[in-house]
Amino acid sequence: MQEGFAIWANPSSPHAEGRKAKQALEDARGRVKKALGWDGEVIFTSGASEALWIALNRAKVDRRIVSAVEHDAVFRAAPDADVVPIDPDGLLEGDLDYTKLRELVTGSDPSLLAVQHINSETGFDHYWNKEPGHRIITQEAGALLLADCSQSAGKYPLPEADMIVVSAHKFGGPIGIGALLVKDFNMLEPSGGHERGYRQGTENLPAAMGMAAAIEVGGIEGWPTNFDQRRKFRAALKASGKHVCPGGWSDWIIALAHPTISAQALLIRLDGMGIAVSAGSACSSGTLKKSRVLDAFGVDDDTAARTIRVSLGWNTTPQELERFAEAWVSLT
Repeated sequence: MQEGFAIWANPSSPHAEGRKAKQALEDARGRVKKALGWDGEVIFTSGASEALWIALNRAKVDRRIVSAVEHDAVFRAAPDADVVPIDPDGLLEGDLDYTKLRELVTGSDPSLLAVQHINSETGFDHYWNKEPGHRIITQEAGALLLADCSQSAGKYPLPEADMIVVSAHKFGGPIGIGALLVKDFNMLEPSGGHERGYRQGTENLPAAMGMAAAIEVGGIEGWPTNFDQRRKFRAALKASGKHVCPGGWSDWIIALAHPTISAQALLIRLDGMGIAVSAGSACSSGTLKKSRVLDAFGVDDDTAARTIRVSLGWNTTPQELERFAEAWVSLT
């Protein structure tokens, strides 16, 4: 990022400094593509929310369909989208209602379906199966699939999708930079401006370079905590007799309910111990309303009111996991 600030100029400017910035930007774009194993196009954005907005509003489709447990940014970007609920009778708790989805994508109207990879509140993996039902259904119907990989990029391989959203700060990059990965620009209506005409606003070159560096040297294999330590941490929380809410497939996002203490009280008490957690996603954790995501997963009101989200990050240490486990058991 320091290098980017030193050579900063508008990458779209035709003068020498602009061309120099453009070369650095395209180098960062190529590095992001290579590190993520993506052979399509990359549109740098200000983060995941903007990338979702571009995908949901510029895709060449007539109908937008979203799962009921998507991040709030999806519903803000597509408030009139059709919603696919979670199937209460599904073989796997958290699977979509594929019967309803098939009804929505069937027809002559071109459609786009948004289904996140790892749920930001429960950690549920909607792509745990290499051939998830929603991808098969969209392929059969000729619909586009949008995967919000904000919580999984750098941790899991990207799923098969037509468009993918990533956020740099989730894998140790700077805040305020992300990207929309798209297989082909022809899937989107251009809006003019920068990023080959698919995004307005001058590109943030230093942040794009920081994002490229982070994804190259990052990845869950380089975290201070390893797979076994994260799984033992989850097991320790379960052994404490506390209720773990739906999800449980990823080992870095855990929805955890206390038997008696409210989520807001838990946040205050844990904050006083120097431990930062949230109730729901960070974008909605300030509200006292029941989490829309937990409601869609079928969590009852009383349990949801006592549920916090425990997130492990790229810089979380084993000692911090032990400290949280001890603090959690001490809460009465």
